[in-house]
Amino acid sequence: MTKLSVIIPTFNEADFIGQAVRSVSFADEIIVVDSLSTDKTVDIASSMGCRIFKRKFDNFSNQKNHALQFASGEWVLFLDADERITGALKHEIIEAINSDKYSGYKLYFPHFFMNRFLYHHSNMVTRLVKRNACRFTGSVHEKLLVEGTIGRLKNQVNHYTYKGLKHYISKKDHYSDFQSQQALKKNKKASLFIFFFKPFYRFFNSFILRGGFKDGIPGLVVARINAYGVFSRYAKLVIAKNHQNQPRP
Repeated sequence: MTKLSVIIPTFNEADFIGQAVRSVSFADEIIVVDSLSTDKTVDIASSMGCRIFKRKFDNFSNQKNHALQFASGEWVLFLDADERITGALKHEIIEAINSDKYSGYKLYFPHFFMNRFLYHHSNMVTRLVKRNACRFTGSVHEKLLVEGTIGRLKNQVNHYTYKGLKHYISKKDHYSDFQSQQALKKNKKASLFIFFFKPFYRFFNSFILRGGFKDGIPGLVVARINAYGVFSRYAKLVIAKNHQNQPRP
């Protein structure tokens, strides 16, 4: 049988890590790379037999690449603490890695928000890969590069990414903080056109082009918050630039 390693990056995920680990109990090893949590995340994961590696967070790619070097399986599945592998997907994963048909597989992620799965606010993301044929690049929205062809699995990952409205907005604020600082380092600018167009397009893409309107009110809420996240990023960039250009006393 082909050996499978699971890598789970964590930071203060005590309420969720247990369910994530149980959902991948079929794996040969589970590696948790923890960003110095201050809650019981590490204790819970350790008690469930996970291998623990602690590393101060700098960006998502470096965190996952760091964990990747400790994996011993021929295949690696990357999972977040708020994601669950379903029984149907488990069997599909086992069949896929033993068939050795592709170098990696995209998994289907409908997001869970306002007590329902949003099937039109979903992603196909490469998460299951051959260990020796992959690496991550990028800092915020990291990208997994894979040598070889990529297949797709049909069954969904249950993704409980948004733990309520306040958490969703907080998550967007966290991303916009990081993204605005990255834009500042690259000396990017935010014009009136960008302020108007980019948030509008994010809403239009989420609600119309991707069919978010079919998800009803939750789909509308998601589209509005996504647009807010883009607006917030550029607003913070302008504030940071103004602060940077202020004369020093």
